[in-house]
Amino acid sequence: MSTPPVDRSFLRMALGHPAFVLGFVLSAMFIVLALVSFIWTPFDPTRLDISGKLKGPSLEHWFGTDHFGRDMFSMIMVGARVSIAVAFVAVGIGMIIGVPLGLYAAARRGSLLDEIIMRGNDLVFAFPSLLLAIMITAVFGPGAVNAIIAIGIFNVPVFARLARGAALSLWTRDFVLAARVAGKTRARISAEHILPNIANLLIVQGTIQFSLAILAEAALAYVGLGAQPPLPSWGRMLADAQTLISLAPHMALFPGFAIIVTVLGLNLLGDGLRDLFDPRLRRGR
Repeated sequence: MSTPPVDRSFLRMALGHPAFVLGFVLSAMFIVLALVSFIWTPFDPTRLDISGKLKGPSLEHWFGTDHFGRDMFSMIMVGARVSIAVAFVAVGIGMIIGVPLGLYAAARRGSLLDEIIMRGNDLVFAFPSLLLAIMITAVFGPGAVNAIIAIGIFNVPVFARLARGAALSLWTRDFVLAARVAGKTRARISAEHILPNIANLLIVQGTIQFSLAILAEAALAYVGLGAQPPLPSWGRMLADAQTLISLAPHMALFPGFAIIVTVLGLNLLGDGLRDLFDPRLRRGR
């Protein structure tokens, strides 16, 4: 077999890994908030109440209200939905396009198409990710869809490089040579033998890119190029709070804390998955 057998003790090892457990709990908490926001929020996050603006945290408004009297907790719930949706689709675009490109480049190592694919990746990497995203959204206009496209484009070379580098080390393995002798095409070998063996690396990298995509979405929203009003966004909430931080510090603290905790949770989850999928560390445990 070309793929290793499933370790029955994986769940036990995962539960005994503090970073994985903490990362999973933090990530799951915001995913649950995002899902719940589809059916319920304490208040309408778009309803203005000027008479109740800039209220601090209380039993009625857990995270206080903003300068328009909107409930901050409700806005953070909906903002979690926006951030997670943008990051999920953007990372999905990167994987769907980048992984096949990387696998094809590895299968045709040294060919003209391999050079074209890798030099194209270098071209994308030549621009800072945030600058590239700002340029794309500035040309095509602000909005969640354009933010997804901009972040997704930057994720493509990340997964293409990872897939190519991991696949190259497998093309000289005995099970791949046996598949070639059996007459299988390069595309079939990549799909049936190479991809399953690098899936662990792709999953770990996916969690890391997910956290980076959330930061990128918040940065684009902060400068007005992300999700547009009245849809709440963590980045725009921080932008609204910057001139009122001395009067209502809760306006900046809670959305900033939401970004920090979510990104921290995803990074811990990625680190935990990396350790759990590493055969050397698994044998040590």
